Amino acid sequence: MPLIAAAVCPHPPLLVPEVAGAAASELDALRAACDEAVHRLFGEGGVESLVVVGADVATRAYGADAAGSFEPYGLELALGEGEPVLPLSLTIGRWLLTRGADAGTPHLAGEASVDVRFQGVAEDASTVECLALGAELAGSAERVALLVLGDGSACRGEKSPGYLDDRAEPYDAVVAKALEQADTATLAGLDPALSRELLAAGRAAWQVLAGATGETRFTGTLLADEAPYGVGYLVASWTR
Repeated sequence: MPLIAAAVCPHPPLLVPEVAGAAASELDALRAACDEAVHRLFGEGGVESLVVVGADVATRAYGADAAGSFEPYGLELALGEGEPVLPLSLTIGRWLLTRGADAGTPHLAGEASVDVRFQGVAEDASTVECLALGAELAGSAERVALLVLGDGSACRGEKSPGYLDDRAEPYDAVVAKALEQADTATLAGLDPALSRELLAAGRAAWQVLAGATGETRFTGTLLADEAPYGVGYLVASWTR
């Protein structure tokens, strides 16, 4: 059976209030949108396997207990078991799921917990590789949902990590529209070279999502489209 639902969220460390400190309230709306996207993953029920997908230095799978840490960002908080191995994207994914469990989101809290896995995708993975990985993940269980972590361009302003690039805002607008319309063809068509130039960390993960849908049609909802620190943050929910 193909993919049944997906949530798309960004992965800035400042999403964690304790990391953001006094500026935490600036991302309250973005946090709420991410919480809603995660909650909607289980709106139809029946999810058996949830795969968290995000940028990594290499394409590799992690187990359900794999740990991530926010210590590099000034917060002594580790999630999971053992030595922290998850990249930032998947660490934020685990943190969002922990929030969902604490809030009582179905299948994240209680006895009916869903099977969760973590999948890193190399930031420089080719489109073909990303699409193939998506198809593989969608076919890895009977009823699969994806939590996809990815930031838009980091070139949206003069103080952004990549400085201002006039191509950045149009790029993010294309991605936002594709997420809103569940337009997998547009996501699959994102140019890896341009994405790299614009420091769009989500390109590979978004293309994994495109590959996971197969021939299934989805309804998309764009829950957030912001760039508060010169980086594009997009939140979306897809349901069959």
